[in-house]
Amino acid sequence: MSNAAAEERKRSPLDAVHRRLGAKMGLFAGWEMPLEYAGTLSEHRAVRESVGIFDLTHLGKVEVAGPGARATLQHALSGDLDRLAGPGSAQYTLCLTDEGTIVDDLIVYWTAEGYLLVPNAANWPKVADAVRASADELHGRESAAAVEIVPRPDVAVLAVQGPAAPELVGSLFPAEVAGMEYMHAAPVTYAGETMRLARTGYTGERGYELLVPGELAAKLWDELFERGEPLGVVPAGLGARDTLRLEMGYPLHGNDISTRNDPFEARLGWAVAMGKPSFRGREALAERKAAGTRRLLVGLVSTDRLIPRHGMAVLAGGEPVGEVTSGTFSPTLRHGIALAYVDRPYNDKDTELEVDVRGRRGGVRVTRPPFVDASPKDAPAPSAS
Repeated sequence: MSNAAAEERKRSPLDAVHRRLGAKMGLFAGWEMPLEYAGTLSEHRAVRESVGIFDLTHLGKVEVAGPGARATLQHALSGDLDRLAGPGSAQYTLCLTDEGTIVDDLIVYWTAEGYLLVPNAANWPKVADAVRASADELHGRESAAAVEIVPRPDVAVLAVQGPAAPELVGSLFPAEVAGMEYMHAAPVTYAGETMRLARTGYTGERGYELLVPGELAAKLWDELFERGEPLGVVPAGLGARDTLRLEMGYPLHGNDISTRNDPFEARLGWAVAMGKPSFRGREALAERKAAGTRRLLVGLVSTDRLIPRHGMAVLAGGEPVGEVTSGTFSPTLRHGIALAYVDRPYNDKDTELEVDVRGRRGGVRVTRPPFVDASPKDAPAPSAS
């Protein structure tokens, strides 16, 4: 690899920590990030049974503020900000093309200063561009004054996930954890600096995401591990994050959703507020909804020992009727699981199909995710003391 290529790689402020821990590093959306430490299976189990900590600094962080911020985001994103309870609340939403397909999925946080968008690592420039385009459309020449869009690559993101996450995070921020509901966030003070604590995550477990100034990331990481040692805390890489999210049926951009898919076929219609009078892609989505979906994103459960993988054909009577978008061996269930787009009428629950696994036929059964019994909403938080 050339020196120029090496310099293009972005590194987390925790990069030296990960290497000291012996992490296997990999390139993800231009970032060198930890894929695993002791191993994906053990890290996955730790998050399901106790608690794990992920470095997610590669995620996009974009602040949107100004007098026109709310109207602009109402136009740029599929969700309805009027459904938010107020500053401190958050919403899962989509950024769409004019054709009604998915640019990205993201979380928008309503903050005291405005809004914070957290899109996927590779897509934050596209999301920022979409917000600016909506601002220009709504505010014209006053766009720059009405809406300020500021990327925040200086902010690190740590995700503390698992049944013991409330106890661990609550040992640092007892009052905030005790009163925080799912999909909410609050500013907290750490080492004299303001950071953000959010009750969100991508594993299906009880958990929190901490957005901290990059220069404090290593200090916070070390303190969380020191406090979490009696709880069995482990560092977890992006490999475990992927198997955990797939067990919940959470879509991954680039695999399960992209500009090739609309929200209805991806079963994300619940994240689209069709009642809003105007938002990007609304007219195209109305037409798509009226026409009906030809295919749907479904869950597949292996009925034999073969493991479905991304790109494999889904077969009915030997004929292709769909394609696997994400597939893995489930560490919790101990068999293969997958997400796949499957044509009607083969996407009904309990339909028996096959997957072409490199020339071999593997049996699968259609289901509706999640594949495991877990919920990020079930979080008996420790009381403040």
